[in-house]
This record gives sequence, structure tokens and C-alpha cells, in this order.
Amino acid sequence: METIDGVLVAGGGPVGLLTALKLARAGVPVTVLEAEAEVLNSPRAIAYQPPTTAALERLGLLDDVLKRSVKSPDVAFRRVDGSPLAILNWSVLKDTTPYDYMLLIGQDTLSRVIVSHLKRYAHVEIRWGHRVSGVSQNANGVTVSAATANGEVRIQAPWLAATDGARSPVRESLGIAFEGITWPERFVATNVFYDFHLHGYSRANFIVDPVDWAVIAQIDKTGLWRVCYGEDASLSGTEIRARLPERFKRLLPGAPEPESYRVDLCNPYRVHQRAAARFREGRVLLAGDAAHATNPIGGLGLSTGVLDAERLGEVLAAVWLGKASEDLLDAYAADRRRVFLEVSSPIASENKRRISESDPAKRAQDEAGLAAVNADPALQFNILSGFEALNGRWFNERDHQSGRAD
Repeated sequence: METIDGVLVAGGGPVGLLTALKLARAGVPVTVLEAEAEVLNSPRAIAYQPPTTAALERLGLLDDVLKRSVKSPDVAFRRVDGSPLAILNWSVLKDTTPYDYMLLIGQDTLSRVIVSHLKRYAHVEIRWGHRVSGVSQNANGVTVSAATANGEVRIQAPWLAATDGARSPVRESLGIAFEGITWPERFVATNVFYDFHLHGYSRANFIVDPVDWAVIAQIDKTGLWRVCYGEDASLSGTEIRARLPERFKRLLPGAPEPESYRVDLCNPYRVHQRAAARFREGRVLLAGDAAHATNPIGGLGLSTGVLDAERLGEVLAAVWLGKASEDLLDAYAADRRRVFLEVSSPIASENKRRISESDPAKRAQDEAGLAAVNADPALQFNILSGFEALNGRWFNERDHQSGRAD
């Protein structure tokens, strides 16, 4: 068995990599175990709220991220024909934050930026091709089992950050319940090259329709866009892909034929609204999708996960460096679970209901509410400034709890 004098991170997605970066900046040795052979190119999360953008700047990443991302100055709610119901302008926040925009960048691109920063630290190692399969622990440390191309390895370390996704083997190995629901429909995330700007679309759009609801957002500066919509869960992946031209003809403005756009990626997947029963089990801390899973309507899953990572890196560093007791880890676990259950999950669930509502009376009520928001900058401010709640109580309390770790 190999023994590491540092923190192990299970999962090399953006949450795991950000946790490692926060620890590395504080001088804590880190080893990341990732199942894939490299950063996975998959159509996953792309949208980040202002509190998340602020975290990326605190972590020293924002300049590099901005070179590869798109700033969306507003968020539009539209009917399926493209006509606007409401356009919320992030500029209403300009007097309260320098991040008066939604940041749009592919999860894989963000991960590559983080990896480039981690390479600057000699005390960080990323081990690709290490699929964590289980964990055990005692009062002194954690032992992780991982499958590799050369067989199983076992690694022991004082602490483990579990960021290994919604199907987390670490969480399952510890017997922690993942409580909540699975949405009845299949979500289909596609990356497509199509000129939505030509049709007057914003960079971030919610399509409100009981059948053809969708999220449409620009991913980068090359003309690549994300179109995410719902499909019957009984359909196979092959059937879903075969129906793509039909769905795009209804969803894409101008009712284009297939030769008018180019699909880069298509990924059908099931979506959950769940939270782990606890975010700490002894010497194991959960973050990101390992701790909570939400539907992608609004970008709150990874936005919450990024803030998880910053907090988790900070508290583990404080404990590691002797600046705080382990009680700080319990404070992290309780607060981040509360944020998901009281802020992220309710907002995401209401977003999903609003854009896919099938009851005509409720749809009319929703449209009236959107019209009121569209006409009143004060209402827009109240809605958009509410994302600060994703921070939780942390920045009001951390100075007297742990001090800055970096």
C-alpha cells in the first residue's frame, strides 16, 4: 500500500481540480485520482453565476478563463417561436459587483485551464486512469482503492475529498444515502454550430414551452452553442439521436434543415434532484455532484460545486496547517448542504417547472410574472442578486473561524 502525506482528491472534474488548486495555493500536498485518461470532452455544465465568477478570480483563474469564455450580459425567457417573454439584464448589479454578467464556458475547457494552473505546483500530482472503487477509514486516515490499467492500487492518506460525481463510488462505499428524486424525462445536451445571433437570440436563453422547453446558450467564441431539451425517457440513445433533426426544426429559430447546422456532440442523460444525507463522514468530505445533483436549468449545479470546492479547500487547508479544529469541517458540511437544499435545488426546480409548465392557468400566471419582471429593473435586481445566497454563510464567518488559508 502506498502512503501519501497529503490530501487525496477522488475525481478530476472541475470541482476536484478546484479543490486541489485551493489546497495547493495554501501549500498542502495534493494527489488527484481521476478515472478518465484525460479531461473528458462532454457536453456538461456551461453557465456560472457572479458568485462563482468571483471565486474563479480569487483562485487566480479568471484572466485565463475570460480568454476562453463568453460573457452574457442578459438572460432571456422566450417562447418556442423565439419571441421574448422577459430579458433580465445583469447590468442591474453593476453597482454591487464587478461581475455583472453570466459567464459561459464549457466544463471541459474550464478543467483544462485549472490543470494548467495545477502544473505550476510541485506538490500536486494528477493521476489519470485511476478509477476509485472504494474507501475505508480509521481514526488516522483513509484508504482508497482504485482500478488502473496495471491492476488495483491502494493509497492511504490523512484526508479524502470526494468529488467523484453523482454516482460517487466513495459515497456509496460509505453507505451515505443520496436522497431526492430522478426527473421523469431524459435531458439531451447537444453542442451545435448555428447562428442564433442572426435571429436575435441572447447569449443565454430559456425556451418556455410544455413540450419544446429548452436551454440555449453560447459556449465559446467559435460559434458553438449548447441546446439542452427534454425527451421521453423510454427512448434509446439511438432513437433520441434519430429524432434530433425533428426536434431542432422546432427548437432552432428559422426551422432549419440539417444542412444549416452542425452537431458537435449529443449526450442524453438522466437528471436527479438529490443531496447526500451528510457531506462529511469521518475523514471524508463530499463536494460537487458527489454531494448534490440538480437539473441544469440555470447552471446551479456546477456553480454550487465551484463554491463547494473553494470552501472545502479552505477548511481542509486550515485544519492541515493547524489553524483550525476539525469542527470547521462540520461547519463546511452543514452549510454547503443547507445551501443546496435551501437555495440551489429550489431555484433549479422552479426554473425547470417554469419553462416546462403544462397547466394553461399556471403558464398564464408565469407569463404575467415574467412580463412584470421584464418591465421592472428593481425586480430583476432582486432576482439576480439572490444568487449571492449560493455563497452561504461562509464569508460572514470564516475570518474568525479559520482565517485565510492562502
